[in-house]
Amino acid sequence: MPVELGERVRATFDRMKTMETLGAELLRVEPGVVEIEFPFRAEFTQQHGFMHAGIVTTVVDTACGYAAYTLMPPDASVLTVEFKVNFLAPARGRRFRARGTVVKAGKTLSVCHGEVFALSEDGEKLIVNMSATMMTVRNGPDVTPG
Repeated sequence: MPVELGERVRATFDRMKTMETLGAELLRVEPGVVEIEFPFRAEFTQQHGFMHAGIVTTVVDTACGYAAYTLMPPDASVLTVEFKVNFLAPARGRRFRARGTVVKAGKTLSVCHGEVFALSEDGEKLIVNMSATMMTVRNGPDVTPG
C-alpha cells in the first residue's frame, strides 16, 4: 500500500467524531479494502443488550465508504448513496470487526460489500452482510486537494 494512501485515509478517519465516540480503530487500509474494529459498549446497546443495529451499520457503512475512497483520485471524497443490510445474528461479542471491500469501482459510483464479525472467546462470527453504493464527490467543500 502506498504510504500516502494510508495517510490520506487516516487523516479523514481521524476527523470523524462518530468513530471516535464509538471507540472505533482503523485496522487495515489497502486499495479496495478497509477494516475497522470497535468495542462492545453498553451505552450503545438496544433493549435486549445487543449492540444496536444503527451503531453496527454506521461502522460497516464507514468501512465500505473508505474502501471505495482508497480507489478514488486525491481530489475526491466519498458519500454513501444507498445500502442494504442483512443482520444474520445478534450483535453480541467483546469486539466487532467491520470489513468493507470494493466489488466494482467506477468513475462516479462504486459498489461495495461489507461484513461485520462479532469477536468473542469462541472466535469470530459473521453477524452482518451489507451491499452498498458509494458516490465519488469531486472538489466538494470538504475535499482538500492534495
